[in-house]
Amino acid sequence: MKYYLSIDIGGTNLKYGLLDRSGHLVEHDKIPTPTTNRADFIAGLSSIIDSQITKVRGIAISVPGKIDVINGIVHFGGSLPFLDQLGLKALLEQRYHVPVGVENDGKAAAMAELWLGNLQPISDGAAIVLGTGVGGGIVLNHQLLYGHHFQAGEFSFMLNNFSKNDFMEAAVGANMSAVGMIRKIGRELSLPDPTDGVTVFEHIRAEEPFAITEFTQFCNYVAKMILNIQSVVDLQRYVIGGGISAQPLVVATINKQYDQMLDENPIIKNTLTRPKIINAKFGNDANLYGALYSLLQQLDHEES
Repeated sequence: MKYYLSIDIGGTNLKYGLLDRSGHLVEHDKIPTPTTNRADFIAGLSSIIDSQITKVRGIAISVPGKIDVINGIVHFGGSLPFLDQLGLKALLEQRYHVPVGVENDGKAAAMAELWLGNLQPISDGAAIVLGTGVGGGIVLNHQLLYGHHFQAGEFSFMLNNFSKNDFMEAAVGANMSAVGMIRKIGRELSLPDPTDGVTVFEHIRAEEPFAITEFTQFCNYVAKMILNIQSVVDLQRYVIGGGISAQPLVVATINKQYDQMLDENPIIKNTLTRPKIINAKFGNDANLYGALYSLLQQLDHEES
């Protein structure tokens, strides 16, 4: 039996797995991401594919950056800028002679929820991935919204502080970074490892003043961002993903902040129907599933 090889390209690791067409993950592993240059990166990526290719009928890839999903071209590359203008689909199809799909990492997370997760039963929704920045995707009429330039759902580029002229102070991706929030609390508390989210959340749950204040403000910002999106596209459901979402307190506090905002502003409460805000189903492997679903949709479209 042959499977699909799905690869999630991240700034730290290249995660990969073998899945069948129904989305059953039968094998998965990871290697460190080569971050020096494009040649080393392609060599690392090829080492994964070479080790699995005899079992593979197609390759699905999730990658940061603006992705031309039709032609499989990476633009900008996010944390891996040397991927800019890389025609990943053509490169791998010529080398391995199997279908290849390339999808943006945030949209892949949304695709996973649309296919087999908590966006599956609804027609209009969004996935919000809280990490270094804010990624995700918007689903309308049970289809992922790409936009004319493949940029719909790039929440990090929204502005939420209009008093700041510096983009990195004004943009959601900077001032709503879950990684940044954890690090800020960790440094203030002089933790041995300021990035230790588990320990930071112990202090948040204990309501340590600085920790609970920063965390509550973070969740307040997420709630306000959801309200901004809701006022434009009127969705039924938002699913919250990213590593931080493994903490039940995150979604609970976002909901609490959203309700408080409605109670303080009756005109919003009476005008905009409140959407549901829940956890995403998929955790760290979401992009493996979503990249495959994106590829399967392309293959089905080509066959029809």
